[in-house]
Amino acid sequence: MAETLVLVALGIALLAGMLATVQLVRGPDAATRAVALDAITLITLPMMVGLALVVGRSIYIDVALVYAILSFLGVVAFARYLDRGI
Repeated sequence: MAETLVLVALGIALLAGMLATVQLVRGPDAATRAVALDAITLITLPMMVGLALVVGRSIYIDVALVYAILSFLGVVAFARYLDRGI
């Protein structure tokens, strides 16, 4: 039962990721695209953890943690670039 719920949640997250990807491509300016890219990374993280639960491999959780740190640093760097340049 719990695995079914995880699969349903992964499907919903996949749909949200596709909608955010559409916004990333269609976004009118760089700030909108940056927010869409951040949303995609925030949606990908629980998908990685859900995949780790379904497959039973804990290494995916470590990958998700590293991805979260790098994503945060990338968004901060891009926001700084948009604000005043690097």
